[in-house]
Amino acid sequence: MLTKRIIPCLDVKDGRVVKGIRFRELRDAGDPAHLAGVYQEEGADELVFLDISASTERRSTRRDWVASVADRLSIPFTVGGGISSEEEAVELVALGADKISLNTAAVRRPELFSECARRLGQQAVVAAVDVCRRDDGWEVIIEGGQTPTGLDALAWVREATARGAGEILLTSMDRDGTASGYDRELLVAVCAAVSVPVIASGGAGTVAHLAEAFEAGAEGALAASIFHYGTLRIGEVKEALAARGIPVRRGGSGPTGENRPWA
Repeated sequence: MLTKRIIPCLDVKDGRVVKGIRFRELRDAGDPAHLAGVYQEEGADELVFLDISASTERRSTRRDWVASVADRLSIPFTVGGGISSEEEAVELVALGADKISLNTAAVRRPELFSECARRLGQQAVVAAVDVCRRDDGWEVIIEGGQTPTGLDALAWVREATARGAGEILLTSMDRDGTASGYDRELLVAVCAAVSVPVIASGGAGTVAHLAEAFEAGAEGALAASIFHYGTLRIGEVKEALAARGIPVRRGGSGPTGENRPWA
């Protein structure tokens, strides 16, 4: 049985990890490279790095930030934010990324998925999909949560995977940073719509929330605030999930108190 993945997320702005609520009210959470090392030591299965202001600032992902994090990691590493060409994607992989995450630029030019998949392989191309709930479903939002697109989320994930995305990173903006739990209905619908792995994002606050995401069909659970600010540690999350019968990869020595990101 495949193990479920626990994936900390580093949302980076101005060279610092930040976290807010529904993509607003951002507060500092620490140095990206330091946090990356801490989370790997604690047993993270993967890490996601998102340069969250790249799209709105009309620039590419900052290479120096990516390189500093990659130097700390031996676990799979996904990078996103401002990637608008296959050449940029290849450069980021050369810096140490294992996967690249496409969002705004792919919505504007969906063939970017197939271009990147041809160069890097489908397994290295992630469709990051940020959505808000509407009366008749969910709408895709781009540019760091600022711009509604009118796109139906289910139709978009189907198109993204048909064009070459090998994974969906699915964020509920309604739940992001609220610690109220993932949007289970959204997860069930997206997992039923595609055949590639789906990573749940937006709303993790307890171990039960992560368990519910896996029960809804997600193969990975992404979280930020609960790890950045010390609500939970990765090791204890995995112990609790294992006790519920959810298969997880065990391991990770766990940092000493003075090395924790929230110390």
